[in-house]
Amino acid sequence: MGDRMPAADAFTEALSRGPVYAALAALAGGFVVSLTPCVYPMVAVTVSVFGARQAKSRWEGAALSLAFVLGIVAMFVPLGVVAGLTGSVFGSALQSRWVVVGLAVLFVALAASMLGAYELGLPSGITNKLAELGGIGYKGAFLLGLACGLIAAPCTGPVLTGILAWIAKTRSAPLGALAMAFFALGLGAPFFAVGAFAVQLPKSGHWMVHVKSILGIVLIVVALYFLNTAFPWLGAPIKPSAWLWAGAFVALVVGILLGAVNREFAEPGVAVKVRKGFGVALVCGAGFASVVSVSKPSVSAALAWQHGNVEAARTQAIRENRPVLIDFTAAWCGACKELDKFTFAEKTVGTEMGRFVAIKVDATNNDDPAIVDTMGRYQVRGLPTVIVFDSRGKEALRFTEFVPPERFLPAIRRVD
Repeated sequence: MGDRMPAADAFTEALSRGPVYAALAALAGGFVVSLTPCVYPMVAVTVSVFGARQAKSRWEGAALSLAFVLGIVAMFVPLGVVAGLTGSVFGSALQSRWVVVGLAVLFVALAASMLGAYELGLPSGITNKLAELGGIGYKGAFLLGLACGLIAAPCTGPVLTGILAWIAKTRSAPLGALAMAFFALGLGAPFFAVGAFAVQLPKSGHWMVHVKSILGIVLIVVALYFLNTAFPWLGAPIKPSAWLWAGAFVALVVGILLGAVNREFAEPGVAVKVRKGFGVALVCGAGFASVVSVSKPSVSAALAWQHGNVEAARTQAIRENRPVLIDFTAAWCGACKELDKFTFAEKTVGTEMGRFVAIKVDATNNDDPAIVDTMGRYQVRGLPTVIVFDSRGKEALRFTEFVPPERFLPAIRRVD
């Protein structure tokens, strides 16, 4: 669909802002994944296997390392292309609340692995076979990069799942290839640094637990946000206020002190598991409340919308010689919420929209025959979709993505 992946952190938010931000966010995501326990310890050993440490010159070491990283890129780019090409199917599926629930469950399962509840990885036999593809030489380095991309897949899952879901919603194969290429470059950055420059990385240790725990907590918050899009009543009681932010901060601090980040469920002892669980619950609750609060538009700035028969409203507008604005939205549509919060709620935009007949069509329940009929009549293929008609009833503008107020305002001003 045209909307973007619901996000609970700056990383996924960056993905929603365009190709440059998407590439940089994917690069950062790949690098973070490279610090997880099932990738980081592989760096020094893998670099030795494909021969960069034994290279005769710094240039040869850099070339071998580059071949290895290109192998990782070749492993992940096709995933981005497929996600982009099949985006419309994926996006349509995301309209089902039960598909959203399924994705939330998947995110929680991945989070549990990150938090140390169980190990997620390929069978050792497969891992060993894949490792045998390497060897000294450019071809061996490239093949080993392909293999390492697959070996690292279980640890890339938490970040990779979110990126692929976002790519699918963009319905853009080139953008998918770009995001996955930069994700792979981030993942391969430590390998290249060690192989090309003989960099000595910090020894793996307990600090990796922090990285895994943070990833796990982010995933749970994302899962909760997914559920909120399918079941809006979950976040309905949350209202932006100073008290909410103070409570979220206290919950965050207490959760961290209880071991949400620095302890693992795999550690022995019931007390550790209980403290870790309670700490994670507090931190995730604080994160979810903060994200929902930020995503809600200001009540004082909210616009009055018509929520009735679209055709009747258009007939009224033509009779009154007024332009029409129809906003197709849904509870699960992240970009729709951004339009409400940042664009429609902007004072000058609201003033200009006062001369329009503004109609909001809630497409959350895509099984409703009336909604299906309305979306079909107006050729709405994804959300968000904002259609602007002039006073004669002719379509003048159509927006299928988040549009900031500085772009939206001059556009609607030109509609008579």
